[in-house]
Amino acid sequence: MGEQPEFKRILLKLSGEALMENAEYGIDAATLDRFADEIHTIHELGVKIGIVIGGGNIYRGVQAVAEGVDKVTGDYMGMLATVINSLAFQSALERKGILTRMQTAIKMEQIAEPFIRRRAMRHLEKGRLVIFGAGTGNPYFTTDTAAALRAIEIHADALVMAKNGVDGIYDADPRVVPDAKRFTDVSYSEVHRRNLSVMDLTAITLCQENRLPILVFDMSVPGNLKRLILGEKIGTVVNSEAA
Repeated sequence: MGEQPEFKRILLKLSGEALMENAEYGIDAATLDRFADEIHTIHELGVKIGIVIGGGNIYRGVQAVAEGVDKVTGDYMGMLATVINSLAFQSALERKGILTRMQTAIKMEQIAEPFIRRRAMRHLEKGRLVIFGAGTGNPYFTTDTAAALRAIEIHADALVMAKNGVDGIYDADPRVVPDAKRFTDVSYSEVHRRNLSVMDLTAITLCQENRLPILVFDMSVPGNLKRLILGEKIGTVVNSEAA
């Protein structure tokens, strides 16, 4: 009966930079709307969706260190940037008719629920999309780690890493090395050994210990997200069984 998704429950990780498109900073409204359309197509298939968005388009805590702001303060500023992106994304998704809930790791109850795992699971079971803001709520942890953690907590079938203009994991930067090789499948240990640019090592280790597959694909290509969820072999899969 219709199209059957291979992945029934996912955690989608979006970078803040992907929301900028060609701007220097901030959020490009057309890009936000296009991403919301892509997510709407898989939501209609019945896929349970959690989302984590980075904050690099608004503020990157790492850069703030060089500007005289201490690392911990910079990280908290970055967490607040993810909340701004999450609110914008929530609004875009609701314009498409998707019921959403936003939960944050730092309490700000006037605009979002505090993160409570059981409540998040209940929202997903009721068909609501859940956006997780403010990272893990702790400094020194990236939104990649937050995405891996939330994916494990909600029992996601996969952590889906959406890239903008990069169609998977390569053995070198394809923008610098023209003949860089793209992996179709790669193991967690190979990612560690080669220090491949997928996500930070804390996040990779979390996924490895919990046998959570990571799917890396190019979100900028229309229809790619739906093809991925339906089981089409696009991008790169990171798991423990790769050759």
